[in-house]
Order: sequence, then C-alpha cells, then structure tokens
Amino acid sequence: MSAPAIEVVGLKAGYGKKPFIESLSFRVEAGEMAALLGPNGAGKTTLLRLLIGQHPLRAGEMRLFGRPVGHLSASERARLVALAPQDLHVPVPFTVEEVVTVGRTARLPRWRTSAPDDLRAVEAAMARMDVLALRDRPFDELSGGERQRVVIAMALAQEPKLLLLDEPTAHLDISHRLQILGLIRRLNAESGLSVLMTSHDLNLAAEFCQRLFLLDHGRLVAQGTPEETLTEPLLRLVYECDLRVRREDDGTLTVRPARTACAQ
Repeated sequence: MSAPAIEVVGLKAGYGKKPFIESLSFRVEAGEMAALLGPNGAGKTTLLRLLIGQHPLRAGEMRLFGRPVGHLSASERARLVALAPQDLHVPVPFTVEEVVTVGRTARLPRWRTSAPDDLRAVEAAMARMDVLALRDRPFDELSGGERQRVVIAMALAQEPKLLLLDEPTAHLDISHRLQILGLIRRLNAESGLSVLMTSHDLNLAAEFCQRLFLLDHGRLVAQGTPEETLTEPLLRLVYECDLRVRREDDGTLTVRPARTACAQ
C-alpha cells in the first residue's frame, strides 16, 4: 500500500506565542482530490504553508508521501509538492512562458541552467493548463481566468506528486471556475496527481472533490465525503449562518442560505 500524500498527526502551530492550529490530525490519500473548507481565519492557508515548509511546527508531525516535512531539503520538497498561490505579484513584465519557467527553477540545483528536460516540463505544464497560445503574452495583461491557469501551470512545471491550490477560483466568474476545476480534475484522474485545495465555494468543492475537511479556528470539525461533511448542523455551527443542504435530481449536493440569512 502506498503512503498517503499527506499525513498530519497532532499538529500544533501558531504565530508568536498564540497557538493557531492545535491537535490537528488528518490524511489525504495518494491520488485523491480534496478540499480544505472553512470561514476566513479558519487556518486553511496556514496549513498549506506548513506543508511546504514556510511555517514552523510547534508540535506534531507532517509527512508527504511518508517523509517528514521537516527532514526534507528545499529541492526534495520541490519534487514532492508545489503550491499555486491565490495571488501572484509579478514586478517585472514577464511573459507567460517566463512565469511558468520560474516554477521549474524550484527543482534546479543552484547555479544550474535549464536543460532540455526542464524546457519539456515547462511546455507540458503550459499545454495541460491550455496556455500555450498565450506563451508570449505579458502576464500582467491577462484576464483573471488566464492568470490563474498560468499560476497553476507554474506549479505544474515542478512536476510535483502533490499540488496545493490556495483559492484557485477566487475572483473568477462561474464559467472560469468550472474551467479551472475541470482541468485540475482531469489531471487528477489521468495522471494520479494528488490535489489539496482551499475553497470558500462549498458547492464546487462538493462537486469536484472526493474528500472534504472542514476547519474552524484551527480545529478540524469534520472530514469525509461531501455528504458526511456538509451537514446543516455543522455548517450552521462553523459559518454561523442558517444554511440548507439539498441533494439535486442529478445527484449533486448544493448548499444555499436560508431565506433568513446570517445572524446579525
């Protein structure tokens, strides 16, 4: 049996002296597509940063494919996991191809220039996210949906086994949300790429992800299938809103606010 893509046991982390995440334990199986859900401040983005070694642990263990995160060098982490951030600030007028190539440099030893294999990885990443036709366009001139596809292509250029996505559909219209998540799900299905994303869109997470993790103030309050996780009592507790969960005729699960919306 292969090791889980992510295994977290008794995790504790925080900022300064204040603990922010306490006693957190969960796992994402290899080849799974999963989502971290919860309101602002629940700890979703912090957890992603912990997984790529950008934030220290106070206690507990985090493993990527059976290997402790704290024991991995930067180059070893780059071969296992890549993060596509929610926003990417590019201070110089890079083209799309140049931005995607930046992602590949995470795998390169210091002072080594790109080899043919690196160029092929960049080309393949652009093809997978359907941005080859944009390769010579300035990144800062792209639409929101195009920029997000480029950011994900940049992460894919690392050729990771695990892809972390921080709010990949934030600020996008519904058409671009479906397009982005459709491309990610196809990658997950065809190549076995493990995926963990954060999201505020409960309906899209339920539609595209096999497993959901519901966080509240750094605590894991529910995990499992969408049906097991998105229950009205739990959602009411976490979001402090009166929400309704419904199974549609086509089998999809939808969450919507009640007519009397959120508590004042």
